[in-house]
Amino acid sequence: MRIAFLTAPEGVEQVELTEPWKAAKNAGHEPVLVSTESGQVQGFNHLDKADTFPVDEVVSETSADSFGGLVLPGGVANPDFLRTDEKAVEFVRDFFRQGRPVAAICHAPWTLVEADVVRDRVLTSWPSLRTDIRNAGGTWVDEQVKVCDHGPSKLVTSRKPDDLKAFCETFLDVFSESAG
Repeated sequence: MRIAFLTAPEGVEQVELTEPWKAAKNAGHEPVLVSTESGQVQGFNHLDKADTFPVDEVVSETSADSFGGLVLPGGVANPDFLRTDEKAVEFVRDFFRQGRPVAAICHAPWTLVEADVVRDRVLTSWPSLRTDIRNAGGTWVDEQVKVCDHGPSKLVTSRKPDDLKAFCETFLDVFSESAG
């Protein structure tokens, strides 16, 4: 299965990109780095610049139907930038319209809020997003990983880097079930 990893050009929390990427690759999937611009994506270790990663596809030149699932890594700047890019928001929305699974960690649900896909869903995130999720019609819970199967798309969410092991195991299970 091809899995899109959607990131902004700068500000992605590196471990929230690299660990799910490795897990997907080790499970036999094809991870694809999708961004709003061509070139490279700048990873961060919290506030410190880390490694760069080559962009495989630009969001304006691809579509959700090219992928079996979507992973949204966190970092504060990454989803904040993505939610202001209409093509990125529409890309996310299309996964839900098409009933494809989506996984988001840490601050990444900000992009889901902007895409208006959290209404009537139960999810978790970094605690500071709790009010945003509730205001968007979702239910926020403080759990290591949460799977919500409301509607045609299954949504997997986690709170923080400490939850990565459970996040990776769970999204891989859900994505595999969806591939059917």
